[in-house]
Amino acid sequence: MATIAMDPSLSLQIGRGSNQHGAVPVKEEIQGLIEVYKDGHVERPQIVPYVTPALPPELGVTTKDFVIDNFTNVWARFYVPKSNWKLPLVVYFHGGGFCAGSAAWSCYHEFLGKLAAKAGCLIVSINYRLAPENPLPAAYEDGVKCLMWLKQEALKGSSEWWSKQCNLCSVFLAGDSAGANIAHNVTTRLNSKNLYPLTLKGTILIQPFFGGEARTNSEKNMVQSPRSALSLPASDTYWRLALPCGTNRDHPWCNPLGKGSAKMEEMKLLPTLVCISEMDILRDRNLEFCAALGKAGKKVEHVLYKGVGHAFQVLSKSRLSQSRTNEMIARVKAFVNR
Repeated sequence: MATIAMDPSLSLQIGRGSNQHGAVPVKEEIQGLIEVYKDGHVERPQIVPYVTPALPPELGVTTKDFVIDNFTNVWARFYVPKSNWKLPLVVYFHGGGFCAGSAAWSCYHEFLGKLAAKAGCLIVSINYRLAPENPLPAAYEDGVKCLMWLKQEALKGSSEWWSKQCNLCSVFLAGDSAGANIAHNVTTRLNSKNLYPLTLKGTILIQPFFGGEARTNSEKNMVQSPRSALSLPASDTYWRLALPCGTNRDHPWCNPLGKGSAKMEEMKLLPTLVCISEMDILRDRNLEFCAALGKAGKKVEHVLYKGVGHAFQVLSKSRLSQSRTNEMIARVKAFVNR
């Protein structure tokens, strides 16, 4: 898979900004990804190329972008593989700490094209609003809005080519990192919504981005290389930018196991697949989340991918990462085709 490798000079660490916004000082920064100035101005260097919805013909996947909401500029990229039968629908949210990333990033475009082709599923990749301009719950609201848009398209008998190959009775919410957090929180918000004719079957959470004021062992002790996609200081910065003012990392949107969060036993949750990376600072928090789901009687399964770090499936070109990515795709395929 052709993916990008993070340049060490663009390591995702907290540091001093280039301060291209005149004499205004930088308030928050994740180097190479986002600079937030004290006057509220936000800059996002183009560390990853943005690409059009085109894929190599040999992949056998047709792609197209659709506007979901003109007012908020939320849109989605559709991936429809060639098939003689209807396919499960996966609604996907990209990562980026709620503050960066795009459905048009080359790394996500290539990964989701491969996932659609090899897992045999129709994918809708959501380009939601980003923090800090749009702090949470904006991304969750965009996720719900996209599901309601899909519902309306189905109800009116959309003539779009994608709807003819979509199995509306087999819909999954998925995402990686912050996108996995969005998928989980959108799921909880959909409990009170009538989605007919859509039927939700499960969630797929890849390295879900959760947090908490108390540090886990992997957060405290996992040594990260300069090429790592997520460091602890960067994680903290993302949460400061994304959460509502006056809150901390024990907010329920960040820490689903915190004292202020709803009890898992009382929540209506879908069967869940959690993909965890062994070398990820989020590893222990992800394992704790899975254990809590199981203890609450929820259907959950998890896979630990050894030797790889956060976001390996989209940011690493190593042979090991590509092998683990193929393993992940095979597991997702089995999950969505049960």
